Amino acid sequence: MTAVASDTGFTISPKVGYVEANPMNNSIRSTEWMNEGNCRNFPPAVFFPADGAGVDRGRLICATCPVVSECLEYALAEHIDHGVWGGCSERERRRIAKRRRIEVRSASH
Repeated sequence: MTAVASDTGFTISPKVGYVEANPMNNSIRSTEWMNEGNCRNFPPAVFFPADGAGVDRGRLICATCPVVSECLEYALAEHIDHGVWGGCSERERRRIAKRRRIEVRSASH
C-alpha cells in the first residue's frame, strides 16, 4: 500500500516488518518496530503538515508512542527530510544531527 500526504505530495510506502538495505550509508535495519507505532492509526498527512500547528498535532500523537525513540533514530540514520518522525520536525532533526556531528568531532580530537 502506498499513501500520499495530500498537502505535500510526499509518497510513503509502508513496507512494515521487513529488513531494508540503504546503499547511501551501507546500513541494514529492521523496520518491524513500525508495526507498533501510533502513526499506523492516522492518515499520513497528519505527519506531513504544511504548518506549525500540524507539526504540533503529529508531536502529540508521537508523545505516547511506544517506538518514538526507534522512529527518531530511523529518521536520523536515513536522513529523512520531511514530516514528523520520532516526535520531531524536520528542523528539530537537523539540529539533533548537527549536534551529534559536533559531538563526534569533539570526541575525536
